[in-house]
Amino acid sequence: MITPTLLNNRYKVVRVLGSGGFGETFLAEDTQMPSGRFCVIKQLKPVANNPQVYQLVQERFQREAAILEELGDSTDQIPRLYAYFLENGLFYLVQEYIEGQTLTQKVQQQGVLSEGEVREIIINILPILNFVHSQHMVHRDIKPDNIILRLSDGKPVLIDFGAVKETMGTLMTPSGNSTQSIVIGTPGFMPMEQSVGRPVFSSDIYSLGLTAIYLLTGKMPQELATDPATGELRWRHYAVNVSANLAAVLDKAVQQSPCDRYHNTGEMLNALQSPVTPTSTPPSAGYQQPPTVPSPPPPSPPPPSPPPTPSSHNGLGSWQQAVIIGSVIGVFLVGGLWMMDMMQNSRQLVDSNPSPSPTPTASPSPPASDLQPIPTPTKTVFVPIRPQPSPTPSPRVTFSQPQSSSSVISRSGATRVVRQWLVAKKEMFSPPYRTTLGEQLLTGKAYRDNISKTPDPEGCIASGVPEDDCLSSVDWLRKYNAYYTYGVQSLDRVIRFIPRNNRAEIEVVVTEELTLYRNGQRRKTSLNTNSYRYSLRYINGQIKISDYKKI
Repeated sequence: MITPTLLNNRYKVVRVLGSGGFGETFLAEDTQMPSGRFCVIKQLKPVANNPQVYQLVQERFQREAAILEELGDSTDQIPRLYAYFLENGLFYLVQEYIEGQTLTQKVQQQGVLSEGEVREIIINILPILNFVHSQHMVHRDIKPDNIILRLSDGKPVLIDFGAVKETMGTLMTPSGNSTQSIVIGTPGFMPMEQSVGRPVFSSDIYSLGLTAIYLLTGKMPQELATDPATGELRWRHYAVNVSANLAAVLDKAVQQSPCDRYHNTGEMLNALQSPVTPTSTPPSAGYQQPPTVPSPPPPSPPPPSPPPTPSSHNGLGSWQQAVIIGSVIGVFLVGGLWMMDMMQNSRQLVDSNPSPSPTPTASPSPPASDLQPIPTPTKTVFVPIRPQPSPTPSPRVTFSQPQSSSSVISRSGATRVVRQWLVAKKEMFSPPYRTTLGEQLLTGKAYRDNISKTPDPEGCIASGVPEDDCLSSVDWLRKYNAYYTYGVQSLDRVIRFIPRNNRAEIEVVVTEELTLYRNGQRRKTSLNTNSYRYSLRYINGQIKISDYKKI
C-alpha cells in the first residue's frame, strides 16, 4: 500500500506509526497551523464494500468521533480529537500527538517495574476509566501498547478506543439488520465475555489487571499458566516482592467471571488505597513487638521475701516462691531476646550492601542509563509489618551511589544499556528525532557520529570537507527528509564482556530489521544478524556508549 504524502490537503505525512486490519496510523505535520504541530492520523477502512453498509458506517463514524471529541476535551489523559474527514472512501481521525513511551516500550527498555510505579500507574488510570464508563462506553482494548507515559509530566494517557474500530467492522445481515463482523480487543488481554462480543465495564478492569501483571512480571498473558482446578492465573512467583494487598487486588481484577471482579473502578481504587491489614503478613522478627506477657510489671526489684522456711501457713510455700521466681526470670529472658533481635535487625538494615544472590537484578553496579530510572526490586525484607513503620528511616538511599570496586561496570549493566540503545534508535532516527534519548546514552565518538558531529557544520563544509562528512546521523536524516523504521530488534546473545574499571567492552550478536524512507518513499529494507563491539564508559553515575562497530 502506497503511503499518502498529504491528507485532506493539509496534513503532511511524516512516517508510518503502525498498521493493522483496519488501516494505518501516521505521524503527520499540520501545515495549516503556525507551529506546524505534529498529530496522529488514524486511517480506517470499512470491512464491507457496499453502499448500504458504507452509509451506515459513515453515520456511526460521525457519532463515535463526537464521543471521542467530548472525551478528549474533558480530560488531559485522553488525546484530543482535532478533526475527522473522509477521503477516497477511507475514514480519518486526526488526534493529539502524545510524546512519550508506551508501557510496552518502558518494560522493554528498563525491565519490570517496581510495585510503587505500578500502583501509581493504576491509580492514575482508574479515574480515566471511571469517566469513560460514565459516558456508557467500554474502552475494549486496554493493554500496555495503548497506555503512553507522557514525557512532559509522566502521567499515563489512554489511547486507541475500540468503538470506532467496531464501527468499521459493521456488516449487514440478509434481513437488513446491522451486525459486527470482528471482535474488538487483543487476545490475552480481553476476557471471555468480550471475546464473544459482550463486553461490560469490568472487562476493562480485567484488561487493566493483566496490564499491571505484565508490568510486574514482564510476562504476556499467554506466557502465564493457569490453575487447572480454579482457572486462576499463576503469576505471583514471577513477582515475589509484590505486597499481599496489591497481589490480592490484581487477582480479583482478573477473575474469569465478571461477577467475581470489581464491579466498577471505584471499588478497585478503594481496595488499592486501603491499608494492608497485619493479618495478611506472616509473623517476622523484624521490628515486630515482642510477645505480651500477662501483665508483667516494669523491670524492678521483686518485693522482699521472708527467709525460707520448711512451710508456713501465713507465708508462701516453696512451690509458690518457685513460680514467682520463674515468672520474673521468664520476663527478663523474653526482654533480652527481644533486644537481641532488635539489634540484629538494625545491623542488617544498615549493613545490607548487595551481595551475590538469586535475585537477577540485585547488583551493586550503577544504573545503566538515566533514560528512565531503572527500578530495582527490594532486596531487604526485614520490615514486613507495614502499619508499624520504623521510628528512624533506614539509609537505603545510599545504596544507589557508585561503589568503589575493581569493576564499576557490570555485565548486566552493560547488556542493559545496549538494549536501551536499540530501543532509543526507534525514536531518534525518525521524526521528531528525539536526540535527548541519545544524549542520555551516548558519549564521545558515538555521540558525535549520531547526534552532533561538529558544533559548526557550516564551518566544517567551508573548510573543504564533504558536506555529508560533517553531518551526524540525525542531521543527515533531517537534511534528506529521511527516517528509519524498525521491525525486529533483538540482542541475541553476549559473546564476551571485558571490564576495565570505569570502562568496559561488550561484544554481542544483534538481529535488526530496518527500513529506510526518503521523501515518504521506501528505499530499502534489511534484516541482518551481526556481531558488534560496544565500548562503554562510566560517567557521572551512568553507563554510556562511547563507540561501537561491527566485527
